[in-house]
Amino acid sequence: MICSIILRHAEHQPQAIALTFGEERIAYADLARRIRAAAAMLEDRGFGHGDCIAFLGHNHPSQLVLLLACAGLGCVLLPLNWRLAPPELRHILDDSGAAALFALPEMKVLARRAAPKGCPVYDAAEAWPEAAGPEGLGITPQTEMEDPMLLAYTSGTTGHPKGVALDHRAVMVNAVNSQHMLTLTEADRVLTVLPMFHLGGLNIQTLPALIFGAEVVLLPRFEPEAFFEACARLRPTLSLLVPAVMRALIEHPLWKTADLSSLRAIGAGSSEVPVPLIQAFHARGIPVQQVYGATETGPVAIYQTRAEALAKPGSIGFQALHGAARIVDAEGEPLPTGEVGEIEVKGLHVARGYWNAPHETEGAWRGGWFATGDLGWRDADGRFWFTDRRKHLIISGGENIYPAEVERVLRDAPGVAECAVCGRPDPRWGEVPIAIVVPGPDFDAARVLAHCEDRLARFKHPRAVVTVEALPRTALGKVQLEALRQLARQDEA
Repeated sequence: MICSIILRHAEHQPQAIALTFGEERIAYADLARRIRAAAAMLEDRGFGHGDCIAFLGHNHPSQLVLLLACAGLGCVLLPLNWRLAPPELRHILDDSGAAALFALPEMKVLARRAAPKGCPVYDAAEAWPEAAGPEGLGITPQTEMEDPMLLAYTSGTTGHPKGVALDHRAVMVNAVNSQHMLTLTEADRVLTVLPMFHLGGLNIQTLPALIFGAEVVLLPRFEPEAFFEACARLRPTLSLLVPAVMRALIEHPLWKTADLSSLRAIGAGSSEVPVPLIQAFHARGIPVQQVYGATETGPVAIYQTRAEALAKPGSIGFQALHGAARIVDAEGEPLPTGEVGEIEVKGLHVARGYWNAPHETEGAWRGGWFATGDLGWRDADGRFWFTDRRKHLIISGGENIYPAEVERVLRDAPGVAECAVCGRPDPRWGEVPIAIVVPGPDFDAARVLAHCEDRLARFKHPRAVVTVEALPRTALGKVQLEALRQLARQDEA
């Protein structure tokens, strides 16, 4: 269905620009030809309905072409986080059962190191002719609305990432929610700077913009100068940012003089957005529309409209037009207005479970409701306010880090008798991971930090090692998180 919509745009508005990437401007007719060519390539290589196809690379038109070709054939696209180390990528490729890995040229070495046996690696820039595919070549519909379309991996509390599969219906309903949030039309031009390996970067604005016939301007990755230059030259109307990116823009020397007049709003999410950052954008005449969700929720689940963003900065908004959200207590019972509890989400935009993980699915989905693990409350008007994260999640620059994953690596480091990891506030990244270590024989802090090289993505590396005689524990032997955080903050001082 999603693929067919893009192909219909090529019929109705063939010369309208779908994608801008550097100096390249790809019209909807050109995009349709590339999608058909990619689908023919996949079929020629023997891939079809149900096969998982992985992509590794910076933001690039080929990821969207591959996604839409897979959608037309009934394949599942798995976007990979290029910040991960080879062992982390290999685990995801193994768990997903990926049939092939397409990588951009700058990622081919990493791809070959990560690909498990039986998973061929292809050059995504050369896998199909850029403008190939005869006009008449069609894609035989091979999908149902319940078939998975996107598979994304999110960090797990056990330290192992979990696969989240969104079916075609979930992707479409999510796009409709996005359209309502942003009032997307064919006249919009969306500037995508966040990585599309995250469903936030892909599904909050980018894919919905194409579904509704708008233009997407792709930057390979975020750089403040490139963002300002794109705003001045290409005149985008919308963009999506996270707090670390917002801060980088505000603190840049060009911030005060940059021409941002084309932006009618920006979306902001990933973690709690500090009000001073919101106020800085509002002072430039740009409303900051907060959006709340998770990989499991599509992710658009709770959001602000433009008017709400200006009226109640700091709120995460109201439940999605097509979906439901509520606040519950520890037993899953709804709480009254004003009381803090866990945020739960339900709707056709929500995944139905975790990939190959029935036990974790059972723990996160309760009677059709997805338990987010986040705490919040609802005011008398029905809007939601974010409070804190129930789980020990560290969010650093928009990236999720689970302490258990880092701890598993550190336990094998030389000279580490015991360890725990927690987040410490950071003015640039929001939070950074800190290792609390009980030293053993031959302990050396520098060697402990170096042990993470090639085992964990750089953003997961602890920024410091704090040594203690014993980890703070409860009477039941559980490590006390708040005591860990106090140790991390004392070390900073």
